[in-house]
Amino acid sequence: MAPHFEHPGEQAAPDPIRLLEIRETPLSIDEVFTAVGDDATGGTTLFVGTVRNHDSGADVDALGYSCHPTAEAEMRRVAERVVAKYPVRALAAVHRIGDLSVGDLAVIVAVSCPHRGEAFEACRMLIDDLKHEVPIWKHQTFSDGTEEWVGAC
Repeated sequence: MAPHFEHPGEQAAPDPIRLLEIRETPLSIDEVFTAVGDDATGGTTLFVGTVRNHDSGADVDALGYSCHPTAEAEMRRVAERVVAKYPVRALAAVHRIGDLSVGDLAVIVAVSCPHRGEAFEACRMLIDDLKHEVPIWKHQTFSDGTEEWVGAC
């Protein structure tokens, strides 16, 4: 039988979605980490996606992200599904659009839960579902002059 936790800190927070945004300005790890701070959490998981200098065996020279006008609403839908499944105390997700350089932060997601296992699982679901479902597209230009569009992050 699963343990029964009576303490309110073991439960999901009433309004755990603290920050959801798509922006053209640089992202801040500190901002996202601060947004998911909660005294009842025992585990906070943070994922940071950066622009790498290669993809599929080719050197990447330039990269840009664009999104559909519904992207933030879709991001909220994904976040709401995560908080419905896990006892999330706090959740945040930000994604950058526009032209980015190698090493730039493209996406940051974070989840705080009462325990580390839940935080890892919830954060993994958040980034995976965001990547597959939110209409954000990546345009890559390779050093050989070719280019590629990649859908949904």
